[in-house]
Amino acid sequence: MTKEQWEKRIGYLGPEASFTYLATKATFPTEWLVPCATIPECIEAVAKGKVDLAVVPLENALEGSVPLTLDYLFHEATLYVTGELQLKIQQHLMVNQEQKNNWESINGVYSHPHALAQCHKYLFYRFSHVPLHQTTSTAAAAKYVSENPSECIAAVGNAAAAEKYGLEIVQDNIHDFHFNHTRFFVLSKQNIRLPQELSDGQAKTTFMITLPTDRSGALHQVLSVFAWRQLNLSKIESRPLKTGLGDYFFMIDVLADEKEPMMRGAMEELAALGCKVKSLGTYFTYLTSEE
Repeated sequence: MTKEQWEKRIGYLGPEASFTYLATKATFPTEWLVPCATIPECIEAVAKGKVDLAVVPLENALEGSVPLTLDYLFHEATLYVTGELQLKIQQHLMVNQEQKNNWESINGVYSHPHALAQCHKYLFYRFSHVPLHQTTSTAAAAKYVSENPSECIAAVGNAAAAEKYGLEIVQDNIHDFHFNHTRFFVLSKQNIRLPQELSDGQAKTTFMITLPTDRSGALHQVLSVFAWRQLNLSKIESRPLKTGLGDYFFMIDVLADEKEPMMRGAMEELAALGCKVKSLGTYFTYLTSEE
């Protein structure tokens, strides 16, 4: 089958063997996967119709949200979430095969900033004198190390990246805490949903809400809109509006379908309160594996 005959083009934060790639491949094993160098490139690709869907990292259990994803979805693009992927994250220290006997003398560690932060304790106590270098993804770091065999440097990433780029894992599972998972959004221009089958079955809706200005208790009023309707919030987070200090929008995850009567009533009440609401749609969560 040629790529032109495949059903969908799925953009993802690459290159191949990134954590985003693993989550995307597990969910869309037969689709045409298109690597993107950065999160904005992924989002722009689906917004401009270059791909049908795009998968981007949203939040890590250890390091929290990915600000670039949240801000780009709020300020730059009008897209919907069609599904949420969750992947268990295992971080390893890997070096070029030519440096495997010298790995304790590395003079640089490369990886995505979230991956470096997830391994902060290990890197601080084991390589406190070694500079850390940020890359666009863990796979990009592994690729860089593979392309520079004469440099005594290491990458932090997954086992698939080590295999893909021919690196030697010299220390495994170096992340600070055992429970290390990442959420990914599957984005689309249309407000559609991935099939509910194989998901956890729990509908979730994400809103981005801007409060009315100069009103005391505005956030309390917003939360009350959901509370008295017994709509469960699984997350609330503030991000700068980029209009001045103290100006924020709020990202709220509600464990309910936006089509439910209580949810429609909540939207109407938020509008009556003077809030600006951007809905990313209703979706389901899918657990994926590195394997």
